[in-house]
Amino acid sequence: MRFIFLLPIVFPLASLADCPPMPERSTRHTELMNLVATASNEMIARGYTNELWGIWATAPDDTAQEILDRGMTRRASYDFAGAIEDFDKLIAYCPDYAEGYNQRAFVNFIREDYNAALVDLDRAVELTPDHIGAIVGRALALMQLGQVRRGQIALRKALLLNPWLPERNRIIPLPHNKENDIETDL
Repeated sequence: MRFIFLLPIVFPLASLADCPPMPERSTRHTELMNLVATASNEMIARGYTNELWGIWATAPDDTAQEILDRGMTRRASYDFAGAIEDFDKLIAYCPDYAEGYNQRAFVNFIREDYNAALVDLDRAVELTPDHIGAIVGRALALMQLGQVRRGQIALRKALLLNPWLPERNRIIPLPHNKENDIETDL
């Protein structure tokens, strides 16, 4: 009888163990981060960024990839409830995979649930600190929530990683003081 009560506790842990650990950062990822930060123009930076998105959107195994791809297809089809369901499954299966959180945040951002998006973006950045897309998403969510200063600081951090981001036109002047230091925000 005790065994039956333990099943809900043990079973979720067993399902989490199925996701392989995230691979170490590839040499190409590191190289691309350097190339995008020093790109001479927007077109060149976009090419490097597209390749980075390919790395970020490569899941740890086939099961995770299938869930991610299905969620992204649902999102593109405006099936936001279905996309959230898939990204919830992906996060439950691979809790250390940043893109699951980033994609769920994207759906919540589209739905204008900026608080939920921010929670996921914080986790995505925690897992992958140089995830430019998650950092930009975080900046935009903060600004939508009226936290303009924090959003501007996050956006400036993203621009250090990629100075050619389309969102660069959203930078506004901030008075010079210690609070504007990029490192204080994250």
